[in-house]
Amino acid sequence: MKRIGIVGAGRFGEALAENLARQGAEVILLDFNRNTVQRMSTLISKAVQGDGTNPNILEEAGFKDCDAAVVAIGTNMEGNILTTMNLKELKVPYVVAKAVSDTHGKVLERVGADLVIYPDRERAQRLARSLVAGVAVDYFEITEGVSVVEMKAPSQFIGKTLMETKIRQSHGVTVLAIKREPDDGRAAKNIISPTGDDIIEEGDTLVIFGQDKKLQALSS
Repeated sequence: MKRIGIVGAGRFGEALAENLARQGAEVILLDFNRNTVQRMSTLISKAVQGDGTNPNILEEAGFKDCDAAVVAIGTNMEGNILTTMNLKELKVPYVVAKAVSDTHGKVLERVGADLVIYPDRERAQRLARSLVAGVAVDYFEITEGVSVVEMKAPSQFIGKTLMETKIRQSHGVTVLAIKREPDDGRAAKNIISPTGDDIIEEGDTLVIFGQDKKLQALSS
């Protein structure tokens, strides 16, 4: 089970927390507002009242042990930036930070944010799927419970042909395409409808179709 931390429970933070919980993630939420914390505590794994600019509070709340964390603080840019820095100091593997402007986003990148987003509710749902999947870089829902996902090729597949991975037999999903960045800096090479003889290389991105549960199991 993925453990995801969220700092800030505004509209975006709440929507993200609820979507992550529905996806089966363990969610830790930190926010100033006591009423919000009490309400969210019934919907997620853990909700704590506190200040993300204080690294001790983040550590005590359990953020140090998170697989990923999202800084969803809205209008308080200073608090947003300091919290991002604190999470990186705690060595959280993957920190996503919400920005309100391009300049704000550039600062967040400078202080170590792994991903800067400019979200709305639809983006929150999409990010929730990506975070739960872990290695997924994008998710496209086809119908309820069935999606196409782009993910970095799992390490156990590197150097093997598509047939040798036995991805359809073992995982019940289908590789629709392989996206590859050439070494010489030219445009990315896309292998559409790859054959069983195509070899998966390090750095490849796989475009995979299947049921959400099977896609998540593959990426866990």
